[in-house]
Amino acid sequence: MNNNDTIFALSSGHGKSGVAVIRIAGDDLGCVFSQFIQKSDFKCRHAYFCNLCDDEGDLIDQCLAVYFQAPYSFTGTDVIELHTHGAPATINAVFEYLAMLGMRMAMPGEFSRRAFYNNKMDLADVDGLAALLDAQTDFQRKNALQSMMGRDSDVYNKWREQMVDVAAYAAAILDYSPDDLPANIGDKLKKRTKKLYQEIQSAMDGYRAARAIHGGINVVLAGDTNVGKSSIFNWIVGTNRAIVSDVPGTTRDVVSVNLDVDGFLVNLADTAGVRETDDKIESIGIERTKNEIENADIVIHVCAPDSGVQGDFSDNEIRVINKSDTIKKYESKSAIYTSVKTGDGMQELMKELKKKIHEIMDGAEDRLAINARTKSLIQTACAELCDALGADENWDIFAEHVRRAADAIGKILGKITTAEVLDKTFGQLCLGK
Repeated sequence: MNNNDTIFALSSGHGKSGVAVIRIAGDDLGCVFSQFIQKSDFKCRHAYFCNLCDDEGDLIDQCLAVYFQAPYSFTGTDVIELHTHGAPATINAVFEYLAMLGMRMAMPGEFSRRAFYNNKMDLADVDGLAALLDAQTDFQRKNALQSMMGRDSDVYNKWREQMVDVAAYAAAILDYSPDDLPANIGDKLKKRTKKLYQEIQSAMDGYRAARAIHGGINVVLAGDTNVGKSSIFNWIVGTNRAIVSDVPGTTRDVVSVNLDVDGFLVNLADTAGVRETDDKIESIGIERTKNEIENADIVIHVCAPDSGVQGDFSDNEIRVINKSDTIKKYESKSAIYTSVKTGDGMQELMKELKKKIHEIMDGAEDRLAINARTKSLIQTACAELCDALGADENWDIFAEHVRRAADAIGKILGKITTAEVLDKTFGQLCLGK
């Protein structure tokens, strides 16, 4: 990949549309822009209506063209945006013309990669941009936007600067006389390191909420066979997605759907009823049910009217006694009685579900947008700080562990990184980014 190449890509969505935005990035594109608009005098950041023609003078399309001169652009290089008609044939014709001019199609994430190399973004900003492009709910959009605009970078930079400072003072203890250092420097360094450890550990404790923001909150309907899980599932979804039958064991696999509940992305799953069975297919479904329950953020445990509520409650569990229309007396005060047939208790169930969701998510919009890459590096930083605190008065080892923690945070930002980390990060993005 040559960073000096002039690259282009479709930045708007694929398929038929009224307008398509084609982005071009490279060095010294002023002459190219002048050729597009057929004017030698133009202003940056002004839109020009033009007849875009090929070298033979044949009209390709009528479009708007905008020139962003370096360094005042998304990539930090010269950028041209062409706002053409969105017909696939038009886009292809423009692409062919740009290729004829010596440009090449951008690789996924290459525009953002150039922005990173030109200090327009760090890797935490890029992670935020990727999350924003994947946002399906308003809550996801708001959280990703904050991350992209530097909220997470500010936190990581603050941590890293403190770690570098602590490591430097720890190393200085070995080289300087106590009279030349601040009083009680050792105790102060341990106190600062402990505070950093607690802050980072607190961020890790919020990983569940951070994962739920981007991947969705996993809600699982579980229980014995023939208790009406699929009926409740269909009621919540608002359509007949799961097969409903009086025959026990009808649901043999996990049926799932994505929902927007109070602005939060919810992954709702209907699972196979748990029972002893010799049916191999049903047994596979039951194993998958157990895996779903293990990975669930919220479990809606559905019971039959005659079985009642048994066992202890988990914090993430909602107990439901279904088919309430078949009984005369509600004996349990710890469960919600429901009937899909009559609608009894269904709104109460939804109210309790929303309450559980808010317990997980409220305040999460201010948390770091931790993904799999950053989680691993934050865990490394935590472990190194813990080892530093365990080094006691061995300041050489103490300083080395704190430096390693700073390196881990630096990798999150891209200040200390490898080509593998870069490829994984920018590979999340689409061609026009």
